[in-house]
Amino acid sequence: MTRRLALAALLLLAGAACRGRPPEADPAAELGRLVDSLVPHVERSTGLRFRTRPRHALRSRDEVRAFVARKLREEMPAERFRRMQRAYALLGLLPDSLDLKAVLEQLLAQQVAGFYDPDSATLYAVTGADRTTQRLTIAHELVHALQDQYLPLDSILRDKSDNDRSSAAQAILEGQANFASIRMLQGDSVAGSAAFWDAFQETGQSLLSAQGFDSVPALLREGLLFPYVAGAQFFRWWGASPFRDTLPYGPRMPASTEQILHPERYAAGDRPLPLRFTDTVPDALEDDLGEFEVRMLERQLTGRRPDPAAVPLGWGADRFRLEETPAGAALVWVLVFDEPRFRDRFLAAVGSRLGAARPGQRVALDTLAVGGRAALRLVKAPSAWPRWDRLPGVTLGPAPLK
Repeated sequence: MTRRLALAALLLLAGAACRGRPPEADPAAELGRLVDSLVPHVERSTGLRFRTRPRHALRSRDEVRAFVARKLREEMPAERFRRMQRAYALLGLLPDSLDLKAVLEQLLAQQVAGFYDPDSATLYAVTGADRTTQRLTIAHELVHALQDQYLPLDSILRDKSDNDRSSAAQAILEGQANFASIRMLQGDSVAGSAAFWDAFQETGQSLLSAQGFDSVPALLREGLLFPYVAGAQFFRWWGASPFRDTLPYGPRMPASTEQILHPERYAAGDRPLPLRFTDTVPDALEDDLGEFEVRMLERQLTGRRPDPAAVPLGWGADRFRLEETPAGAALVWVLVFDEPRFRDRFLAAVGSRLGAARPGQRVALDTLAVGGRAALRLVKAPSAWPRWDRLPGVTLGPAPLK
């Protein structure tokens, strides 16, 4: 029964958008009536009230695809796209030959049956969508419209300074919308069931494979599902936690995917460590992975899917730097753990694969201590890289003022 409920929910929320429906005399008026009818349900499901009536409009599927492409260009300029893909390829998370931008556009455009645009504060529905699908999609997007009246949604979505923190924020936004939609669709008992969300994730993976995305790298497939599933699981936990009379907004917004995946770490106040390189390299790309993507790296290197109920990775922080050189790209990645046993377990699982070198490349994988914490440092760079004799150091503390 749980699996059938999950399949029904996912088909309604994602897969059924391609089905058509009979034309209406006035689709815009029908959309307005639908929005008005759903507003009270969304308010009850979230515990928030709309301060102003949400704006809404219709768009064609071609216009939606154009919107997705434009948003990708705005949020990830071509040069950053290229360098991020290069860094992830050196780590082993993505293949070198992947057209990342094209795959993301395909993944996102096929899944969109409606969207909320913070720039215009308008909810857009796709013309010709199946009635049931449109109802659930609009309910989901109405939660985003409601969030925008309580949060600096535009600023949150545009912040690209910390990949892991952004992923955690995205999980809160999509997780709340998904959890609230399921509460409206199936009721509190189903939305509060861990078995339902486990089945929801498995069904989502099956649907993506059925839609031809089985050859897409696991990082992208799982990354598409992560905010909806892990975020909803976080809200399921939140409703039974000591924080249930509030919302994870503002200062209570989770700061890492570790906190999303393991809410007990959130409750314990386990925040990411302030990790930084001790030197600077002009024009280098710096960012982090976070627990979710480190777990995906472990899966990619070992071929094993991590157990969702596994103990925390022991992630404390990580930081990578990609430096472009005449001889090729040089990557330095530092991963800090809460305890030495977590580092040792990670190295035992992936160390030999993580340290594999390509032709013309030199690799160094070593252990070190950072601020008294167990850490590892991976360096993958051309053999002629001039920094081999002075590898970057790392420390705990805020970044220096510029």
